[in-house]
Amino acid sequence: MKANYKQFDKMTKTPVKKLVRRLAVPTIISMMVTIIYNLADTYFVSKISVASSGATGIIFSLMGIIQAFGFMFGHGSGSCVSRKLGAKDIKAAYNYCSTGFFLALGLGVIIAVLGLVFLTPLTRALGSTDTILPYARDYGRFILIAAPAMTTSCVMNNILRYEGLASLAMIGLMTGALLNIALDPILIFSLNMGITGAGVATAISQYIGMIVLLSVFLSGKPQCRISPKHIVLKPRFVWDIVSTGAPSLARQGLNSVSTMIMNVQAAAFGDECIAAMSISAKLLMFIFSVCIGVGQGFQPVCSFNYGAKLYERVREAIKYTWRFSTEIMAVLSSVMFVMAPYVVQLFRSEQAIVEIGTNAVRFSCVAMLFLPTVMMANMTFQSIGRTAPAFFLACAQNGLFFIPLVLILPKFIGVTGIEVAQPLGYIISAAIAIPYLLKFLNKLKNS
Repeated sequence: MKANYKQFDKMTKTPVKKLVRRLAVPTIISMMVTIIYNLADTYFVSKISVASSGATGIIFSLMGIIQAFGFMFGHGSGSCVSRKLGAKDIKAAYNYCSTGFFLALGLGVIIAVLGLVFLTPLTRALGSTDTILPYARDYGRFILIAAPAMTTSCVMNNILRYEGLASLAMIGLMTGALLNIALDPILIFSLNMGITGAGVATAISQYIGMIVLLSVFLSGKPQCRISPKHIVLKPRFVWDIVSTGAPSLARQGLNSVSTMIMNVQAAAFGDECIAAMSISAKLLMFIFSVCIGVGQGFQPVCSFNYGAKLYERVREAIKYTWRFSTEIMAVLSSVMFVMAPYVVQLFRSEQAIVEIGTNAVRFSCVAMLFLPTVMMANMTFQSIGRTAPAFFLACAQNGLFFIPLVLILPKFIGVTGIEVAQPLGYIISAAIAIPYLLKFLNKLKNS
């Protein structure tokens, strides 16, 4: 188990700005392709009926819950791997990699089995109305079947990124997403499978993507290895992974719970409101993914150099990524703000859906300017293993403020309350995140 000195030099000696951009580009590309796949999925399914379009929003939150656990093990083991590689502790990096993978696999199987057994109450709890329920069941069944592939792919993708091999991580994600886009129209329309075809396409593409990522590890290109012999199940070791990954679970999980609550609140205003919020969420993910992609390019730089005790490089990476991601959000949000009504109409032309969807997109475009601040604070502390502030900030970003707002505001301002709840949550969270970031930057300066 020898250190890869070429990779070590790349992560610790390449100019920080160049390294962040180099690692961010493939991540942004892969996330953009994934979002395009989600948009394509929504587009094709929306051509079936309004209820089918609403079902994609319902099951989108289920996918988010599954991926939340995958990200917990992925970010948890990936952050530990990166810091251990920075410290040249290769054996521990192997252990974190394999343990995270097999824990994610086991949990994915459990989620699939329990979800299929309780499919009807689960889809109702996620916000299905009586008209949406049959479609949500048909679609959700195959999403649950794909759960083991989703959780393990999250682990492999994140470990590759944290090693600084973002291009290899991109291959697996893009393979599955592009396959899904190709299969959707064939299965939904050509074979007349309807929304079931969309579910089947997703399940097939998820497993193909998992196989591609696993083959990357088996090829020996990454420094880490996936093998049962490297599993370590000591409580303290597993806790390192779970506690480091907990902010990702909170971030993704609360996002799904928030979406579920929003769907329940939106149901009071009809299927059109659920469909509109579902479409707007998918459109905003296009912008959101770029911001997260830049942040994910930053994470391995931060964790690797923190493990190598190169604190000035960590500080430089934080300041650069914070500024760069905010500038990108300003440009993309401005474009989406202007184009919102035209883009929403590509999915559904009903007046109520276009009006609600446009308003939701535009409110969120304003709030997106504050997203990089929340993201940077969250990702920084998670990357260096500071789980307490990372967990709190993750909760603040996706649930701590949004959930009360979406429960309270519609009672006073109706549909507008649903449209503005998430944007207001982002703005409040950013105000809380700024002192955390500034304090840590000052600490690094004095280290």
